[in-house]
Order: sequence, then C-alpha cells, then structure tokens
Amino acid sequence: MRSACAIRRFPDPRAELVGLIFNPDHMPVAENPNLKPTADDFLTIIRRQQLGKLKIYLGPCPGVGKTYQMLVEGNRLRRQGVDVVIGYVEPHDRPETTLQIGELEIVPPLMAKYHGITLKEMDLDAVLARKPTIALVDELAHTNAPQSRNRKRYEDVQDLLRAGINIIATVNIQHFESLYNIVEDVTGVKVKERVPDEIITQADQVVNIDLPAEDLLERLQAGKIYPKERVEAALANFFTPKNLTRLREMTLSETANILDRRSREGAETESNVGGLGQVMVAISSRGPDPGRLLRKTARLAAQLNAQWYAVYVRTPSESAVKIDATVQRQVADTLEAAQKMGGLVISLKHENVGQALISFAKEYGITHVVIGRPGKRNLRLFGRALHDELIQELPGIDLVII
Repeated sequence: MRSACAIRRFPDPRAELVGLIFNPDHMPVAENPNLKPTADDFLTIIRRQQLGKLKIYLGPCPGVGKTYQMLVEGNRLRRQGVDVVIGYVEPHDRPETTLQIGELEIVPPLMAKYHGITLKEMDLDAVLARKPTIALVDELAHTNAPQSRNRKRYEDVQDLLRAGINIIATVNIQHFESLYNIVEDVTGVKVKERVPDEIITQADQVVNIDLPAEDLLERLQAGKIYPKERVEAALANFFTPKNLTRLREMTLSETANILDRRSREGAETESNVGGLGQVMVAISSRGPDPGRLLRKTARLAAQLNAQWYAVYVRTPSESAVKIDATVQRQVADTLEAAQKMGGLVISLKHENVGQALISFAKEYGITHVVIGRPGKRNLRLFGRALHDELIQELPGIDLVII
C-alpha cells in the first residue's frame, strides 16, 4: 500500500511533488508508489477483508430486467436462509417487477421534501442499524435528496460496504463516468447522473443483463417499461433501434473489458508488475474540455489494465498569488474528478511544463501519454511544440492527442 505523506524529488531539483493529499493551494497530489510497506498497510488489508462484497447487475438501458433479476436473486437467497433486505427498490410500476418483491423485507424509505414534492430515498441510517447480510439497492447512479447523508446513492453503498454489509445493486451503461461523451455522441442525451468507473470495476461480480433491441422495443410498445402515454416519446428519442443497439454493444464491451482486466490482474507476477504499462495525462489550466480528456485516459488505462496519473504542472505564472481564482478552482475540480475516476493525481512545480512531464514520465515508467490538442495561443511552449518535445525526449512512449 502506498503512503500518502511523502514528497518525492525528481532528478531535476526544480521539479518536485508539492503538498500532501490536498496542498494549501487546493491541488490534490498523489501517493508515493515507491515507499516501503508500513504497519498501516497490514491494517488496510484487514479492513479490506472486513468490507462487504458488491455485486452489480449491469444493463444497456432501462427495462432490460436488472431490478427484476436482483429481486429474483434476493428471494432465492432468502429461501436459503440468508438475511436479505431491500435497501431501496424502484419497480417503476412494472407489475412483473413489483411481483418479485415477494416476501422480501423492505427497510422503510426516508421521506424527503424537495420543492414541495415528497421523495422516497434509501434510509442509509436505517439500513446500517438493521445490518443485514445482504441489502438490495436499485439505481446506483441516483442523486439523493438534499436531506440525505450523501449526495449520491453509490456513496450510500460505499458506506454500507464499509460497514460489512454485502450489496446487490443495479446500474445502466450510460451512467459510467468515462462513457459520458461517448453516450452523448451516440444518443444525443447528456446523462446527468453518473457513477465513477472504479465503483463498477471494483465490484466483486458484474452480471450483464442482455436483451436484444428488438425484444426491448416489443416490451416498450407493450407498456411493460413505461406507461403507454410515454411510449411514443421514448421511441422517438432515447429508445431508437440505433441507440439501443449501440448501448448494448457498449455494455457487452465494458463487461468483457472488466472480465479481461480481472483475468490479467490474477495473472500478475509477485513483483506486482501487471498490465501493459502506465498512463499519464497532462492537465492544463487552459484546457477546453478536461472532462473529455480524463474520460479518454481512464478508458485507455482500463483497457491496458494500467495505473494512470493526472499530472498538473504549475509554473511560476500560475502560482497561488498570480493565477485567477476561477481558473484555480477549475484546475482543482479537474484533479478531483480525476481522483474519482481512479487516477492518481500529481501536482508539480516547475518552470518548464515539458521538462516536468518528461522527468515524471521517466521516473514513473510511463508508457502512454495523453495530452489535449493545443489551441493556437498555446501551440508552442518555450519555442517548441509540447508534443514534439515529448516525442523527442520520450522516444519509447505512445503519445495520444485528444
């Protein structure tokens, strides 16, 4: 386990990691991967063994049967004598799904008022107090009402797992954080509720609930997914054959990637050198779309089974006393987003962005570098294009320009 309390110096004495987890300038930085294990590492191993297990039913879109299958499994486990409760289920008035609740115990939901509307939310404290062996939790990407302890339901699930409660949950492929831009490009829909990929990839079991687009459309037209007054609008927007086919392909691909990554992790040697390399993404305070950059990097790292680093180089012109507060907040938000996506965040101080990135890449054995396409004003850095500098100084890397 890596320590988070060290400053690492690079061969160039002008470049160094700054701060701890959050430095005074609010820039998150990464852990030092080369420190020797400490007593705290063994404690971490013990705590991991005490965590609950997470199983996820993954589907391409609403209506394929994720909640139905989760409830079927819950009832099967209950009949086998396992203490199973429903932490939260959303049957969407679908008779087939509602019927599957059966005799399962339901932890009473939290009733929350929001803009004059009464909302039902999972009562996290009640589930923790009940402490079942397994809790069924629907719609992992759901955003909670303000009265809830956590903002997102997946954060509730993390609290339950830390308490040793096993979870069976559901989520759709369009809610993956790293797929946000791809889903928007494919469907034209901006998905507001998203789950960090690491929540999915760290699950102990992921089950793909697959349903061909033709069958799903039949279910929709029969009123088995939405009320009939909503069917026409659904068919004209999200539920088009093209969208459904593409989402299904994405679900199958992501499930295969997760299984492949686990297979490779299981085959790692005792030297703990796994995957096909290490990935670094360069973060700029002037980047036009840092979210897209991070998602592309996270997906590349997942495909390579690689660790990835989000590296921000702060030059003297971007010191805390000179940089605009809005820009500083944008950088901090970007680096925080990188952490949520599973990246290790590095903040460096250096006069030369290119040299800092090169030093870091050499020191950490980076094999793939991701950078954003420069604008006209930033095309050249100290008289030389950044991508030219990286290619010349790092001849063995793969450079990806987004």
